[in-house]
Amino acid sequence: MQKNLSRRDSRIRIVLGALAGLLAVAVLVDAVAVPDRYASYAGVAAVALLANGLTCRCGLYRLLGVSTRD
Repeated sequence: MQKNLSRRDSRIRIVLGALAGLLAVAVLVDAVAVPDRYASYAGVAAVALLANGLTCRCGLYRLLGVSTRD
């Protein structure tokens, strides 16, 4: 699969992935008063966003025929 994310798009996904990961950890240590299942949701989102951002590839963009790559 060819790279289809621009640097900007990639960096935004990395930052959002890191924030989602921090949220997942915060939920797990009860720093945020929400149900524990949200830690799982945030963790999955973190992994997906970080994987997309670090590889500069997005499967959904590929299916839709979209590319932000310059």
